[in-house]
Amino acid sequence: MRKLFWDNPYQSRLATRAVSVDSRRILLEETIAFSFSGGQESDKAWINGLPVLDSEMEGNLIYYFLPESHGIAPGANVDMEIDWSRRYCLMRLHFAAELVLELVTRSLGLKKIGAHIAETKARIDFLCDRNIAPFLDGILNQYNEIIKNDLTIKTGFSDFVSQRRFWEIEGFSRVACGGTHVKSTAEVGFVSLKRINIGSGKERIEIRLLPHPGIASQTS
Repeated sequence: MRKLFWDNPYQSRLATRAVSVDSRRILLEETIAFSFSGGQESDKAWINGLPVLDSEMEGNLIYYFLPESHGIAPGANVDMEIDWSRRYCLMRLHFAAELVLELVTRSLGLKKIGAHIAETKARIDFLCDRNIAPFLDGILNQYNEIIKNDLTIKTGFSDFVSQRRFWEIEGFSRVACGGTHVKSTAEVGFVSLKRINIGSGKERIEIRLLPHPGIASQTS
């Protein structure tokens, strides 16, 4: 299965073919719909106008679940569409979280124990026995400088067979990651950071996007 959300994360429509159909479970030849992985939520998607109710990873394949009466047979041509505005928010928040994580790791040496990227906010959880709030202004200042410098975000495979991927800002960092990303740091935009205590020895940073000057145009 070719995962076009890595080749072109801005693509919102796709004409492809159903490779296999097992009741409600469908495998496509290609896909543009990301399935929950690495903390990033799944895309909202439709196949032939029918809502994708769920998806699951099996090896390097993504299977999609449709309503019972989908009427799609193996080998049939199908159309897929994703909710672009949701995808774009997820792309921006995903990289915002990646960048905050990298800066916290460098500055404070904390260990990540969890993360979640949704459409309206992201969070990263750390092992930490102190209040992280006093450090957030410094982290945010570093983050803002990277955003203002409008640096190119490169992505690619570190191992094609196992489909391990990375993002890279040249001269800054190269990090393993299989999510969807925008093209530059300026496109990610500015954020607010909030500290949340989630229990003894644990700290959470909540990340929200600030108003963005524009939205990237999707491609078909």
